[in-house]
This record gives sequence, structure tokens and C-alpha cells, in this order.
Amino acid sequence: QEWLKTQQEMYDIFSDIPEALENTNEIVAKVEHYDIDHGPIMPNFEIPAEFGTEEEYRARITEQELFDEFTRDENGNVVLSQEDAEKKIKKLGGYDKLYRIKFEADYLAKLAYEGAHRRYGEVLTDELEERIKFELHIMKTMGFPGYFLIVQDFINVARQQLGVSVGPGRGSAAGSCVAYCLGITQIDPVKYDLLFERFLNPDRISLPDIDIDFDDDGRADVLHYVTQKYGEEKVAHIITYGTMAAKSAIKDVARIEQLPLSESDRLTKLIPDRMPTVDGKELKPTLDNCYNYLPEFKNELNSNNDLIVETLKFAKALEGNVRNTGVHACGVIICRDDITDWVPVSTAVDKASDSKEKIIVTQYEGRVIEETGLIKMDFLGLKTLSIIKEAVNNIKRTRGIEIDMDTIPIDDPKTYQLYCEGRTTGTFQFESAGMQKYLRELQPSTFEDLIAMNALYRPGPMDYIPDFIARKHGREPIVYDIPVMETYLKDTYGVTVYQEQVMLLSRLLANFTRGQSDTLRKAMGKKMIEKMNELKALFLEGGQANGHDPKVLDKIWADWEKFASYAFNKSHATCYSWVAFQTAYLKANYPAEYMAAVLSRNRNNSEKLSGFIDECKKMHIPVKGPDVNESFAEFGVNSHGDIRFGIAALKGIGENVAAEILAARNAGGPFTSIYDFVERVNPSALNRRIMDTLAMAGAFDCFSDQIQREDFFEVNSKGDTFSEAIIRYGQLFQADKQDKSMSLFGDDDAAMATSGRPPIVPGLRWVDAIRLEKEREIVGTYHSANPLDPFFLELRFGTTSLKQFSESTPEEGPEITLGGMVVDFQSRPARNGGNFGILKIQDYTGSAEFRLFGQDYIDFHNYGVAGTPIYIKGSFGRRFQNSEVRFKINSIRLLQEMKGQVAGGITINVAADTLNDTLQGVLTEHIASTNENLMPLRFRVADPQTSRHITLESQLRIPLNKELIDKLENLEVEFTVDRL
Repeated sequence: QEWLKTQQEMYDIFSDIPEALENTNEIVAKVEHYDIDHGPIMPNFEIPAEFGTEEEYRARITEQELFDEFTRDENGNVVLSQEDAEKKIKKLGGYDKLYRIKFEADYLAKLAYEGAHRRYGEVLTDELEERIKFELHIMKTMGFPGYFLIVQDFINVARQQLGVSVGPGRGSAAGSCVAYCLGITQIDPVKYDLLFERFLNPDRISLPDIDIDFDDDGRADVLHYVTQKYGEEKVAHIITYGTMAAKSAIKDVARIEQLPLSESDRLTKLIPDRMPTVDGKELKPTLDNCYNYLPEFKNELNSNNDLIVETLKFAKALEGNVRNTGVHACGVIICRDDITDWVPVSTAVDKASDSKEKIIVTQYEGRVIEETGLIKMDFLGLKTLSIIKEAVNNIKRTRGIEIDMDTIPIDDPKTYQLYCEGRTTGTFQFESAGMQKYLRELQPSTFEDLIAMNALYRPGPMDYIPDFIARKHGREPIVYDIPVMETYLKDTYGVTVYQEQVMLLSRLLANFTRGQSDTLRKAMGKKMIEKMNELKALFLEGGQANGHDPKVLDKIWADWEKFASYAFNKSHATCYSWVAFQTAYLKANYPAEYMAAVLSRNRNNSEKLSGFIDECKKMHIPVKGPDVNESFAEFGVNSHGDIRFGIAALKGIGENVAAEILAARNAGGPFTSIYDFVERVNPSALNRRIMDTLAMAGAFDCFSDQIQREDFFEVNSKGDTFSEAIIRYGQLFQADKQDKSMSLFGDDDAAMATSGRPPIVPGLRWVDAIRLEKEREIVGTYHSANPLDPFFLELRFGTTSLKQFSESTPEEGPEITLGGMVVDFQSRPARNGGNFGILKIQDYTGSAEFRLFGQDYIDFHNYGVAGTPIYIKGSFGRRFQNSEVRFKINSIRLLQEMKGQVAGGITINVAADTLNDTLQGVLTEHIASTNENLMPLRFRVADPQTSRHITLESQLRIPLNKELIDKLENLEVEFTVDRL
């Protein structure tokens, strides 16, 4: 009976009661057709009573006055026909809604002009007056003043009351002068030629879209404020729907069909990384395209295996269907009424939250939600803002200086020196190796240079960077097709970089309106051919009317067509360049405090952490291990300018324990001994595991004249470790201190507390490898030394670094040598029987994983012992003819076997007139430091006047090791290690 029956079948079934079928028609007639599309449902912003009330406005203003105000331009000129004007009034919700909009618009204007005077001074220029007036008029007549009131409210509350770090703006919103005056953005759009119509355009009706960056920790505080202000029933997150892609559809169906896993994997691997190109466009990797354009799939569809054919058939039917739901990363809805009055809601687990609690979400996803009229705000968390905020706190704590990041000098020489030298590792937006290379070539000297590089450093526009650099340095002439174009192209040396430049030039050269210039920007960016042809005719007509040569106008248009699809939004580039500049300023002027913040925010990523620690070493900033007398909860800077690991960053410690240790230290000063430590720290925060962890991490090394790490684990005559004994002593000591009347006599513990502190039983010192491994396990990296240091020369000069190996493009054939320490090895069952292995090794620069199959697993799996330094030789190749390129290990040896087989001496390059006392002193001191690993020392002396050089063989032999290499690199001395 379970099928959709035909009309006749239904008649047959209900032939005895025909009224049952007639009633269905009655039900159909009662169904109401409902359209979810709706105009903007703007939440009501509470306006202070002293400003006025909506009722006063209704009593004072006539409908005709409202009609005139909302249908004319900002200067009172009639710009709409009567019919279009009436349509506009209706679209805005009629006069009842217009009173509210007018009320909000007037209050918005009050706030905007107050902000304008704060930003620009008491007297505003005519240009500013005109711009603010225009923007406010557009916001009002589009019905959005309430939106801006809401946004400025929670942004200013975040900055001024909640202590949240807020970004300077992002995207096209930075083009609004009113937003700048309201404090929504922090970049002056007038100063940088940013355009309002790039943000809001009356010719392109759409809701305003302001994305706001908050620091990661503060984002939740702002959301909480918004929820409390507007009501939990009026605020919701947005649902996301995960759909089945081609590969997941095949895998899911194969599992249900019980197709063997090997066959399922084989079918999914038939979907290529790059699809065939048809009519000049690469096809999307859908199953429909795979079945129609890939011969291998056609063969599978005609397979004799019915299970494969069925799997592919059902996978195609399921592709694109919803597989799971989630929560939008940043989208939040704020409604005027209860959310449920307008859209259905559901619950979803917020995976971004530590609590993993269920939250209210709309059942409509982001691309649909705005059609319902609900207002979407994007609350984004930006890690860089957290780094800046933490760095500012570090500076205040260590130097007593309060820094306002919004007022730092934009012409700071140290910051531009940092950019010119390409020392941007750890800064925002400018830290890639390619960007560093271009910065050194460009030698940026103005903020505009940074904005341009930010916009150009993307696929496509990157081709223009060499020309941009050559023009800045005068190697190529700066030419303007029409002299007046210099007005908007001067800052970019005649190169069109931004969409805003195209818009401004179209107005300047051809009298385009604001709306037309924005349409031009959109048409060029999206290659809308018909619209571009229409606008070209307008451009040529307007340009010739202004007296410009049609051939020159044609050339300008052709240049725009070529580059405008690449042209970047200057508003966004400017905002993020300012955030980048702030990070560079901090790194240049307060390097230790800034790098401590960078380390704190990357402490859960061991590879990034190691990379940033290496950067600190290049900056001559020591990064030391945790110390109960100097560390803070996170990475911090001590009185000597050294960075210390944070106590809360240690595995198994956490913020609560760190807070108790810091509270005791702040109250009574530095701890004088391990006994003083347990006598003062809240005993509820300490236990044996925590004491052991702190000891192994080196946090008690400040008491090394009294106790060593190993002593904490030595057993006393009672069978207790020192950690256990000292914890018990601390608990009894503090209990007795709190209650002087309570006697501690009566049992062994009490006797111990009164008779004195538990004695330290010296333990046998661990070998360095064990000490360092315990450090790495708890801290996440080595800090007192590195177990690979004995093999520094072999790794540095005899192998490819793992970072370079991971980032390079695989090339079949050439042999590659790698080295490092085994940090993990996993053995897993293989599909065809036996096992395969996953070997992970780590060197100074990073880590890499290698898979061992078949005979390789048998030959090499014994090397998979954590802590083993190994040396690998291998090459890239293919397991099968059409399989992907993979690295194949040819041999593995112990790194110890390579000792002494890499370096045969060192040659130091010096100019004849610069052999200074500092270098001589360093070499003399190093030669006297040890007698191990002595190598020949040579000098390659260059004469700058004759451009000749001579190599001098020294009679001295020098210890060649990591210490010497570090010293020479710190002095920026050029050298070569002579290979055997």
C-alpha cells in the first residue's frame, strides 16, 4: 500500500465515501500561499529620551514633508517621477515606517556630526560637509539608519566598556565617512580616496554589509552584550548545510551497498584534481561531468559488476543533497521581533565554543536569510587583534607604557626599516617569503606603498609588481595617458591598482555618476560584456565632451579591461594594511613583547611555535623555559628582556593553577625556595602530578642551587617521592597557619610539619636526551637545548631542511637527503594484508611524515623509535604508471653514522678593510672554548678596489659547531662550510 497512488486508484479505494476526496479539495482551497521574501525588518534601536520621541515626530511632521524628504536628493532636488516616488515610499514600508526611519536618521546625523568634529575639528570643509550630508541622505532614503545605530553602538561599547580589541574595518564599509565619524571604522576614507558608493549605492539596492573583526577572546563578550540588549528571543546564529560532494557521495553509497573499501577508494580516485576544459572553461568536479567527460567513468558505468553500476547511479542522485548541519562561523541575526515570528529555528552545537553548547540557529541558511528581511551581522574573530592586544598588555606590564594603537605614528622610521629589510615574519599579511623579497626590492617609504603591495600580491596582479617597483625607484618613467590622471594615480606611480581608481577616473575623465562608476567597477570585475560595451560608449562620449583624444580614451579603456578584473578593493587593502602596520610597529619598537604575544597565540601549533622561536633567536631575543619566579600565565617578558614560556601553556597545568601561582608571587614577591613555594601557593591548586610537571619542564630550575629536577622523583625512606612529601608538608603548613589553635602533633604527618621541612634526597642526573624529551613532552618544544644539536652540521649542510622539502614542488628523479629525529611512528593494518607504517620526523625547521609500504615497512620500521636521530635518502616517483607523485625512501641510517662526513673546515669571507676587532675577538674566544671537532679555518679576503680576492689558509684549527655558526650569523658575517 506504500506508494503514491494515481487519481483513479484513489477513486477506487474511496468509492464508498466519495466525500472524503471532495474534502481534499476543500483543504487545498484553504492553503495560504506564503512568500518568505520581505523588506528589511530593522531592529528598533533605543534612542535616548532627551533627543525626542517617535510620537513627537508624528505630531510635528506631515506626510507630505516625509514624501518630499525621502524622494528628493540631498539638496532637495526632485529626482523621481511621481509614480517612482510613490513606489519608493511603499517599498520603504509606507508612512508609518517612514516616521521611525526619519527619527532614527536624525539621531544618526547628530552622532555623525559629533564624531566628525572629533575626527576633523570644529570647522568642517565644504567637501566634508557635502560628503557627510550625501551619505546620511543615502542611508536614510534606503531605510538603513537603524542598522548603523546598532553597529556603532556595539562597536563603541566593545571598545570603551568591554575592553575588546576591534578591527579598523574591513571590506567596502571603510569607504563610508559617516562610519568613520561614528567609530565603526578607523581609517579616514577622505585621506585615502575610499568611496562610499563602493559600499552603499542607491542604484544597487541591497542591505548594508559591515563585517566586524574582534579579538578572539572578545568576540563572545560582544555577542553576549548584543543578546542581552535585544533579547535572547531576537538574536540567533545562522545554520549551515553541508552537502554531499562527488567523492563523499560515492563513499557513502559504497558503504551502504557494501562495496569493498578498495573499490570505493579506486572509484573516488578516478575523480581528477583538475577536470577537463570545455569551451575554454574548466568543468566543475561533479559526478554528472565525470560521467559525461571522463572515459574511465564511462567504462565503470558499463561494468559487469552490478554493485559498481548501482553505486555510481545512486551517488549521482545523492550528490548535492544535505549531509549535515552546522553553525555559520560569524553570521548573527538581530531581529525586531521574536525570531520565530519570521523564520523557523532549530538548535545546533557551536563547535567554535569551548563549552560545545547548543545554540539557537535559523533554519534558513545565509544566502536565503536576507531575502526574508532579517538583518545579518558578521562578527568575526581575528587572531591578529588578539596578538596586538596581548602585546600591548605585555608592554604595559614590563615597561609601564600604555600604547594607543590607533594613534601610533604612521611614518615611524623603525617600522619602515623593518619592511625594507623584509623582517616581517610574525606580522600580519606581509610575512610570506615572496612578499619579503618584494619588500626588500620595493623599499617602502609610505603607507600607500604598503597598501599597494597588499593589493598587488595576489595571483594575476603579481605580474605588475616589478613594474611598480621600477617606477618607484625611477628605473622606468611614470607616464600618465592624460596628465590629469596623476590626481588619482600618483600614489601608485601611474599603475592602476584599485577598483576605486577606476571609479574615480571614470568620473574625472567622462563625468560618470557615482552609480555609473560603481556599475563600471562591477561590470569589469565580473566581465559583464554587454554592460561593459554600453558603458564604453558612455565613457568615450563623456571623455570626448571633456576634450580628450578618443584614441587615448580607447587605450585607457583597453588597459582597464585588462587589469580591472584584478583590481582590488582599496578600502579592504587599506584597513588590513593598517592592522599589518600595527603588528610591524610593535615588532620593530617592542620586539620581545610582541614576539611573546605571537608565541602565546600559536602555542598549540608546535611547528609554528618552533618557527617563531627561531625568529626570536634571529632577533637576538632569548626564549627561555618556564620559571615560577619569572613566567606569567602565557609567554611573557622578564626584567632582562628575555621571553619566558607561560605556566598555563604547560601540558596538564592550565589557567587556574597558573593564576594561583601568580597570585602568591604577586602578593609576597619571588619564591626563595621550593619550601617557600608550597608554603605560599594555595594547596588546592597543587598535587603530585603538577609538581612533577613543573619540575620536568624546568620551572623550578631557579632553585637549582638547592634542588635538581631529578630530586623530585627520588624516593625517601618512607617510600614517598619528594613531590609527594613536599605537597603534604605544604598542606599541613598552611592548615596550621590558618588555625593557630590546632595542634599538628598526633601523627607522622604532623610530626614532619613541626620537626621541619622534608629533606631533599639527591637523585641521579638524567642523561640530556631524557631531560630534553621530558621538556618537549610537557612544553611542546625543546628550550634548554635541542637533542639534534650534536648533528647540527650534518643537518644544516648535509640535508635538505624539512621545511624546504615540504614547501618545494615534487620533482621526479633527483635523490634527496633528509635528516631529523623520530617523534612518532604508527603501525597500521594494510588493506592487502600485513602492515604499513607512518613515520614522523622533525628537524630545526619543521616536520614531515613518510609512509612505509610493503618491503619498505619490513626494512625500515625498526627505525621508528621516538627520539632516534636518522638520515634518509629517497626520491620522488610513482608507485603505478598513473598514480600521483610520492616520496619513496631508498635508505635510512642512524644520523650518528654521518658524523664527520659533511664538513671539512670553514672559510670566512671578509673585506680587506673590515677585519674588525669584534670578529677577531669572537673567533679567539671560540677557539679557546673547546677542543672538540677542530677543523681548518680559512679566510677569503676581498679587495673592494680591485674586485680581487685571495684565500688565506690559517694555521689555527677551530671548533666547528652550532655555536660558531650562530655567532657568525649574528654578526652577519658571510662564510662557507667546506664540504668533504
